[in-house]
Amino acid sequence: MNLVEKIMAAAVTDKVKERRNRVFVGQLPDDFLRITASRQQQQEAADRQAALALHQQFLASQPYLANTVGRLSITVAQAKLAKNYGMTRMDPYARVRVGHCVYETHTDPSGGKNPRWNKVIHCLLPQGVSTISLEIYDECSFMMDELIAWTTIAIPQQVMAGETHEDWYPLNGKQGEGVEGMINLVLSYSATPQPYMYPVGPPVMVVPNVGGSRIPAPMAVYAAPGAGTQPPASPPVLSESELKQIEEMFPNVDKEVIKSVFEANRGNKDGTINSLLQMCE
Repeated sequence: MNLVEKIMAAAVTDKVKERRNRVFVGQLPDDFLRITASRQQQQEAADRQAALALHQQFLASQPYLANTVGRLSITVAQAKLAKNYGMTRMDPYARVRVGHCVYETHTDPSGGKNPRWNKVIHCLLPQGVSTISLEIYDECSFMMDELIAWTTIAIPQQVMAGETHEDWYPLNGKQGEGVEGMINLVLSYSATPQPYMYPVGPPVMVVPNVGGSRIPAPMAVYAAPGAGTQPPASPPVLSESELKQIEEMFPNVDKEVIKSVFEANRGNKDGTINSLLQMCE
């Protein structure tokens, strides 16, 4: 190798070293490439654990839903949304909550701003429940489903009187309150004959979409009206010392999430810790 070739080889070596120095900046931190769960993700994980805990309690005790006053039919027909979020047309689905029961429509692929479902939901209306909560999500394949719009609808008095009522209801969202679009619902109601027994199904579980595999909610719990007339037990309360101890074990989990998991486990501290461990895996 002559002198010129040696000089060129040395120059190439220096450039390689310079590029490596730009890339290797020292020891990588412990949390490198680790995804830190947001509060929403923590809450979704807590909801999954709460649903599983409710399911296990149902299998053990077969509880009944008391004080049902009638059957409510909800047809989630269609929606007209104010904006399409994302680079492609949205894949919307709707989630309806009546009391403690949750129901979902199918997803309208590429429904965009004008999804159509025509989903009929039959549910038992508990005593004292006079509103319907509704949310619209965009189903995503590689991330959490995005909440697009939401609203709370008071059940009209004419519906409770036995009339069928169809209307468009304003939606709240990122655009503002009442300006995210409209949703078209058809409502009807029939009083429950007394006495009447309903088939019992598993409690409702809402498992959010994680990685593009949204699991639909199972059937709601049905029960005989008037069954279980005893007042519901007060939810367990997490003492400050227990809360502090669990917070020290899980410093990255929000305090409200810890309380939700504790209540779902009916005050069982060991069960709460096990559920949180599963959430953090």
